[in-house]
Amino acid sequence: MKSLKDYGKELNKCSKCGLCESVCPLFKINPNDCVASKGKFIMLHGVTKGDLELSDKINKYIDLCLKCGKCKEFCPSDIDVCKILNTAKYEYSRGKYSSKFVKFLQGKYVFDLIIKIGKILSAPFRKKRTKPSDDAIKVIYFKGCVNQIFPQTDNYINKIFKNDIKIIEPDFECCGLPFLSEGNMEKFVICAKHNLNLFKEKEYDYIVTDCASCAGTLLDYPRYLPTTLINPSKVINFGNLIALKDYKFRFKKQIKVTFHKPCHLHNDVFINKIFENCENVEYIPMEGYDDCCGFAGSFALKNPKYSRQLSKQKAQNIIKTNADYVVTTCPACILGLKQGLLLTGGKTKVVSLLEFLSMSEIK
Repeated sequence: MKSLKDYGKELNKCSKCGLCESVCPLFKINPNDCVASKGKFIMLHGVTKGDLELSDKINKYIDLCLKCGKCKEFCPSDIDVCKILNTAKYEYSRGKYSSKFVKFLQGKYVFDLIIKIGKILSAPFRKKRTKPSDDAIKVIYFKGCVNQIFPQTDNYINKIFKNDIKIIEPDFECCGLPFLSEGNMEKFVICAKHNLNLFKEKEYDYIVTDCASCAGTLLDYPRYLPTTLINPSKVINFGNLIALKDYKFRFKKQIKVTFHKPCHLHNDVFINKIFENCENVEYIPMEGYDDCCGFAGSFALKNPKYSRQLSKQKAQNIIKTNADYVVTTCPACILGLKQGLLLTGGKTKVVSLLEFLSMSEIK
């Protein structure tokens, strides 16, 4: 694990061009230089040189980040923004009393226990998996924390795929993103190593998840740990698998639908094909379909004002489409979209892609 000082040269690569400001969702509503990556890099570069302390004020600006990754995509110097901010958060958190409390909440007596209890209580409501056919695609299903607690997604998968896939479901831990975001690097590394070990000696065609954040974190493991166990081309969303299988869906009545692309969804080419294969469905692309919903995990708790502003902007774009449903592929985004629609009085229903397709007759 690198220290913040190890990023001194990379921080110095920032040319202060301002492209990060042009794409940062937060900078657009709060044009403070320290909100965008450029300003954060100036402060953190001062820390690495010893001119500044990693203070509470700097930490507040570290937390004022959606980790959407848009700035990295546009950075001409290709600076790894999120990794630097996560490292800074880790160094700030060490020895802090508040950090010890967060680590307790994220430890085995709270976080892990909640997941374990959720798995036990939800088990009776999960339908048995259909026996796969001999030529079924083998997929490792990374379920994610939300789906460990709530059984609905398992049931949607059974209905859509029937016997076309063979699901391998190792006993995964959380992907680790909540720990990484809070500077709890020790817990993140434990989870990542546990999950990586479960990929060993497994024969599979794809690693599949319905959570864009989980998929994004799995793909980020090599950025923090030396591993070759994650093949980026093998990590896909269930939407990719549905498009690959070319399923056809028939809805009983005419409906309008729009789509929200989560920030961590690397590939959304499947969505057009899926909606084209939906009878009685009119797909209406929304303005800013890939803009952040404003939830972003703990960001919504630490920065509720900005979270609500971003959610309302997204909801207004949803309402403009006059869609009956807004579909997405991230449980956290579902909460962000619902927050925005609640604040704006929008009536559009928010559903996951799997839930939406399970409403249909599958041909």
